[in-house]
Amino acid sequence: MSSRLAAAPWWVQTLVVWAASRAWAWAVFSTVGRQQGPGPWGDGPLGYLGFTGTWDSDWYERIAREGYPASLPRDADGRVQENAWAFYPVFPLLVRTVTAVTGTGWDATASAVSLAASLGAFLLVHRLFLRLAPPSTARWGLVLVGFNPVAPVLQVPYAEALHLLLLAAALLLTAQGRHLAAAPVVVVMCLTRPAGVPFAAALGITWLVRTVRRHRAGRLRRAVDAVDGLLGLAVLSCGAALAWPAIAWAVTGEPTAYTDTETVWRGGGALQPVVPWFDAATGLFGPVLGLVAPALLVVGGAGLLRARVVRERLDLLARVWVASYAVYLLLFLHPQTSTFRLLLPLFPLALPLAAVSDSRAYRVACAVSGAVLQLVWVGWLWHWKQLPGGGDYPP
Repeated sequence: MSSRLAAAPWWVQTLVVWAASRAWAWAVFSTVGRQQGPGPWGDGPLGYLGFTGTWDSDWYERIAREGYPASLPRDADGRVQENAWAFYPVFPLLVRTVTAVTGTGWDATASAVSLAASLGAFLLVHRLFLRLAPPSTARWGLVLVGFNPVAPVLQVPYAEALHLLLLAAALLLTAQGRHLAAAPVVVVMCLTRPAGVPFAAALGITWLVRTVRRHRAGRLRRAVDAVDGLLGLAVLSCGAALAWPAIAWAVTGEPTAYTDTETVWRGGGALQPVVPWFDAATGLFGPVLGLVAPALLVVGGAGLLRARVVRERLDLLARVWVASYAVYLLLFLHPQTSTFRLLLPLFPLALPLAAVSDSRAYRVACAVSGAVLQLVWVGWLWHWKQLPGGGDYPP
């Protein structure tokens, strides 16, 4: 970072990082979009808005136009088919509201909403990092968030940018002890992306650890003193995490409407915790290494969270959030190419990554590597290339 930028107010630094990262992502999408051949969204090269408005953007647009089905669509054999209940409502309904006011089309409006949300997310992430690290490290942590391999998704018609904004706000407000202010943020966040369960777990575990520490320090004289704002926020988060499945049940009349819809994208069948990781690993590495790989992944993740730089740079809540979300993915995620995008909520790890070394060369190398991997990610997954068996890997 130049000395002039380092001397600027924190919000100016944020704007510079945001603008630079969004301009690079625009260049990546524009470049790859011009290489697009015939596919589901056109017969040849696509412009920026046309290219970014593909994949799940179609589902969000359909929800904005039509809402959610009153019953689950099924095939002749009674199996649930792909439908809108897999997608949470806040982003498409927000875009529909903005579209009704401005009269603009879906692609431009949805992209603009995501872009604006990404700016808010950058500001809040920077504020959160400034609580945890010196200004230079916080600034570079923000750079690594903005140039991480899947950061281009923060300006497309997906809910990721809005969720990152709400997640950063919830973490920041909770860290500041502003639990009442965090409550509506958490509720909206739980209706934006399916990460309410790990967030509720993170709040509950953080409350438990803090309560035990207070008790051991002799600062908790009565059990009732343990009932505080953090516990209340954790309980609220539990309810909010279950809100969307409950809404799907209420509208369709089927208790498992949401989970049945989610499993359609996994090939159908019952929701099986953990097992898909072993199935995917066996397919990639064979029957022996496939059984070992998930265990190694867990050991590596635990070692990462115990690393000195992570413990020094992240507070208890941030560490527990990272651990809770990782466990949630391990339990319920069906690993596939979309997994890369679903790692975005682990953004607090960018701060200790920046803190590994204060060498400018190291930090620039990390940022440049992420920027190059954005080209790989968009070129590999966003760019439609039909597979021999039909379809393509989703981003």
